[in-house]
Amino acid sequence: MTVVVEDPLIAGMSIRRALPIHESSRRLRELDGDCPRVYGVAVMGDLSRRRWWPLAEVLSTDRLRSMFDGGVADTGSPSAIAQQLAATFAHVVVGRVIPLLVLEARAWDTGLENLWVHVDSEGAIDWVGVVDPTLRALPDDPYFRHRATIGVRRSAQDGIVALPNEEALTTWVAHRSQRALAPLFGKLSAVSGGAMSVASMWHIVGGVVVSAATQVPMLAGSSEVVSMRRSQAVLDALVSFGMPVRGTLRPAWGKALIN
Repeated sequence: MTVVVEDPLIAGMSIRRALPIHESSRRLRELDGDCPRVYGVAVMGDLSRRRWWPLAEVLSTDRLRSMFDGGVADTGSPSAIAQQLAATFAHVVVGRVIPLLVLEARAWDTGLENLWVHVDSEGAIDWVGVVDPTLRALPDDPYFRHRATIGVRRSAQDGIVALPNEEALTTWVAHRSQRALAPLFGKLSAVSGGAMSVASMWHIVGGVVVSAATQVPMLAGSSEVVSMRRSQAVLDALVSFGMPVRGTLRPAWGKALIN
């Protein structure tokens, strides 16, 4: 059995009512017991908001400008910092949810208004939280298994809602992620003065999705076929929305901005 290192933020959570997202996040944290914040998310209602801020503030404040300028001051490379920040946004929005999607056919809402980020003492993003903990899942999810019918209203109150099928679930993840990432990438392009094209940022998204879908089966011993099918369905949906997530960009990685 995997032993999860006690993390002070995780240990300090005050869960008044256990929901499906809590169980899913616990299982995800067990994928990497040494670094339990790598997988899974926090529920914002469970914790203190010290060092947390809404991801949407990137669009309305100078946070991104400060992050970009600070990174350039350290490295001297606007393009490298633009790549790092694009990868950070990709991980926060879609890279975090892919492991849950491919492993359990569940997903939290990746909409921009639903995501918060936690920063360490150096200002680097090291964890992600959600305001609305409701998961979307498939009708045959274990949560529904012992019910004669699936009442959407009741299940929403229980923190989980069934979507009709896998296509609907992967399309929903892609749609919510695209709506979150498009304005983030647009703001990053403006702040960086075009140091990296928006198309290249979407190429990074494709790499993040494939990387997560490849790693999870190795860590969990789950099906590689299922993992690839679900992750590729997300990419197919993003392509149908006009996002160039399939490409050959190989970003030059520097200091990681998210663990």
